[in-house]
Amino acid sequence: MAEPAVDDGRRRFLTLTTAVVGAAGVAALSVPFLASMWPSEQAQAAGAPVTIDLSRLELGAMMIAQWRGVPVWIVRRTEEQLAELSKHGARLRDPNSDVEQQPAYAKNEFRSIKPEYLVLVGICTHLGCSPLFEPQVGPQPFTPQWDGGFFCPCHGSTFDLAGRVFQGVPAPTNLVVPPYRFDDANQVTIGLDPALGAA
Repeated sequence: MAEPAVDDGRRRFLTLTTAVVGAAGVAALSVPFLASMWPSEQAQAAGAPVTIDLSRLELGAMMIAQWRGVPVWIVRRTEEQLAELSKHGARLRDPNSDVEQQPAYAKNEFRSIKPEYLVLVGICTHLGCSPLFEPQVGPQPFTPQWDGGFFCPCHGSTFDLAGRVFQGVPAPTNLVVPPYRFDDANQVTIGLDPALGAA
């Protein structure tokens, strides 16, 4: 009995159709797989690093980011504000940041990698309230001996513009500096240490 003739055109069509359907299937399966590798919003809130664009942060202003479910302040300090930091060391509880409330690279007068930019966790070290940003240099109406910085309205703790706590207030330690690094001149990543990677 004679074998039926092979239809090469039909064979090519079926081969091409199978290849296209297979490629589409692989692409459809790879999208959710690749998406699963990206951290979710819940994972980011739980501790994934957060990258912040600093290009619109003006001198003397503060912006707020969220990292690990807490507010993180980024303050761009002026030359006048930086000059004030050395004037009241004797009135501070921990002027040299001896208590480990900051990474080693932020243990300096400015408590920062770059003096101009301050990065702090925005929670008072007394009972967890969120202090207010009072950037004006000079005595304040509610506490004449204070030259501006951060004021906790819950119990009256005051901090300078490096987050260092003044003596005679309820807060026991300076404000916390989280791990962070500068990716470039206009971008900071909170939660990544410059030397060690993820915190």
